[in-house]
Amino acid sequence: MTPTRIWRIGLTGGIGSGKSTVASMLADRGAVVIDADAISRSLTAAGGRAIPEIRRRFGDTMVGPDGAMDRQAMRSKVFTEPQARQQLESIIHPLVAQITHEQAQSAVKEGTRCIVHDVPLLVESGERWRSQVDRVLVVDCDPTVQRERVVARNGLTPQEVDRIMAQQATREQRLACADLVIFNQGLSLEELRQQVLEAAVHFGL
Repeated sequence: MTPTRIWRIGLTGGIGSGKSTVASMLADRGAVVIDADAISRSLTAAGGRAIPEIRRRFGDTMVGPDGAMDRQAMRSKVFTEPQARQQLESIIHPLVAQITHEQAQSAVKEGTRCIVHDVPLLVESGERWRSQVDRVLVVDCDPTVQRERVVARNGLTPQEVDRIMAQQATREQRLACADLVIFNQGLSLEELRQQVLEAAVHFGL
């Protein structure tokens, strides 16, 4: 008997593209979604695996009274000190990789047919992620629409959103890496769901 194929999908998209909504819809179809951002946030929350090393490398000022990383203080530090960003990433990235592997192994043992790696910076990571997935699914929309959505959703200024977008891969870079694209613009939720269903068929869902 031929073993069931397990698809490993890399899901990415710029801020405000609707990637999280697409991930949720794929989960509704039976995919196991492994969220790199959620893992990263858990690492720097109170009791997170990264906290002892963050405290050791950066000092107590980067850990708040609640035991979590002080995000605002760290954001200011990495913005002004490029080497601080590299130090933080050297702590976080290996732990994200470790937990991702643990969650993927667990999903395989449970018999899942499709693992979706929700990775906002998949394109930016180069071959590190590309080599670990069978297909890259990009959720796409115009940059002006991204900006409008994030301003409305997060209450940021357009300039703040532009700064975030400038740190991400360009739309052209994401599309160049894509095996499948969902163009999430001007769609109702039901129309988006239909596009997700059409993509899911490729992954045995």
